[in-house]
Amino acid sequence: MATAPYVLVLYYSRTGATAQMALDIARGVEQVGGMEARIRTVPTVSPTSEQTAAEIPDSGAVFCTLDELQHCSGLILGSPTRFGNMAAPLKYFLDGTSSLWLNGSLINKPAAAFTSTGSLHGGQETTLLTMMIPLLHHGMVLAGLPYSEPDLMATQSGGTPYGASHVSGSHGNTAITEEEKRLCLALGKRVASLALTLKPSQAAD
Repeated sequence: MATAPYVLVLYYSRTGATAQMALDIARGVEQVGGMEARIRTVPTVSPTSEQTAAEIPDSGAVFCTLDELQHCSGLILGSPTRFGNMAAPLKYFLDGTSSLWLNGSLINKPAAAFTSTGSLHGGQETTLLTMMIPLLHHGMVLAGLPYSEPDLMATQSGGTPYGASHVSGSHGNTAITEEEKRLCLALGKRVASLALTLKPSQAAD
């Protein structure tokens, strides 16, 4: 039985800020008729770069499988910044996707990125760019946020043309602003719309 086409919102979050963004982005995805949002996360890793969490998390989003990534119609990837780079658990998961790369499973599917940082200039744009690099290797079609979104010019916190972002504060407890939330919604909506346009037959896969 064919499943409904979905955009995979895949993230890693430690304090919950990136997880909240994922929910807002998923709401944007589901504003597009004929497209569902599927929210997934990845487990933490140890200093020896091994998965340390159980296969099923105690709470929150479930862990992503390669099968879910393979069959998505679009991908929106999220991570907090780690010295201007994506967090290790997300990188560890992406490093294990070579089988999808060999099969060309993600070619021509739309993708985007989102991030949260503790400070205003905490490496948001470089973190977004690091998440885009493996997506380019997979042949995905990258989507940012166009300046037709007026919040890009008005925001005093997060929000970039490279993808949605949020300034979470040093303790990760600063609420998402209205501008940041609207940009999260816009990113989800844009990727969902592109997924329908670029590969309308994806539901039959």
